[in-house]
Amino acid sequence: MFKILDRYIIRKFLGTYVFAIVLLLAIVVMFDINEKFDSFVKAPLKATVFDYFLNFLPYFANQFSPLFTFIAVIFFTSKLAGNSEIIAMMSTGMSFRRLMRPYMVSAAIIAATTFALSAYIIPPANVKRINYTNTYVKNKRVDYGVNIMLMVAPGQIAYISRYDNISKTGHRFSLESFDEDKRLVSRLTAQSIKWDTLYNWRVNDYVVRDFKDNREFIRNGRQLDTIIPFEPRDFLISEEDHEKMTSPELHKYIERQKQRGVANIQSFEVERERRFAITAAAFILTIIGMTLSVRKAKGGMGLNIGIGLVLSFSYILFMTITQTFAISGLTSAFVAMWIPNLLYSVIAIILFRKASLS
Repeated sequence: MFKILDRYIIRKFLGTYVFAIVLLLAIVVMFDINEKFDSFVKAPLKATVFDYFLNFLPYFANQFSPLFTFIAVIFFTSKLAGNSEIIAMMSTGMSFRRLMRPYMVSAAIIAATTFALSAYIIPPANVKRINYTNTYVKNKRVDYGVNIMLMVAPGQIAYISRYDNISKTGHRFSLESFDEDKRLVSRLTAQSIKWDTLYNWRVNDYVVRDFKDNREFIRNGRQLDTIIPFEPRDFLISEEDHEKMTSPELHKYIERQKQRGVANIQSFEVERERRFAITAAAFILTIIGMTLSVRKAKGGMGLNIGIGLVLSFSYILFMTITQTFAISGLTSAFVAMWIPNLLYSVIAIILFRKASLS
């Protein structure tokens, strides 16, 4: 059961967390408007407000949730310590571990909210935000591809010489099918191929060669509607595509691309691991922030806030650096995303032991 003191600390923690988000988001909006002012002037006001800012603000807040968590803990705990409230709590015989309980409950609420947002809610919103920036700010869509080859199904290899996503048309297409002994059993070639919906493709000026019993059977035609289990997003990969997928979609996409032998999916793997790592960071940074600011400082809360900002920014910087290692292939996405948490967990344990013994 939560006592009055627990509810008081939880209310202070979450209230300061929300206040920090609102304050910093106001600053971010000012800088963003200044940076993209020319683009905002050209775009319709309704699209700017509802398609961009309404989706950008939750995205930014969730991306930097560890920073907001750390700032909130440092700020309100330093204030409690400065007002001698923590001394009064400890004088009643409360242990340091018991004092940590409402902090962990608050961190759990933030962690659960952060994961729900990043895994299920923000990705669909990112579709509108990214479409807006591609249209009015800077187009980062990948609309063309050349020399595309991938395994669309076990034993089936597709090749497209050139694909135009604007017209949804590929040129010089081939689809080769192999049996279990890796022998070619069928080969479909076409001058062009056009994507309709999902896995529906229309091949034009096609030739089908079937190989059976050392004999070749040929059939051709002008047009053929067929189902081939792949779609343009499987080979036209933009740098922001991973932000548009919910976690179940992301996991399914990664596994499917691995089966097809697609190599450039590191950013998708990093995003999948980041969503879990940033959730764990809420607990780690809460412990560090609380142990740093629980004692009353002679110089006030300024020093604690300064230390907190340095540590939180160093955490975000460290995660960014390790993320580049994973994208470049120097390490796995799991290792890259969890190294910062492992390092800061060690720092949290040391600080917690030191604070509880003092």
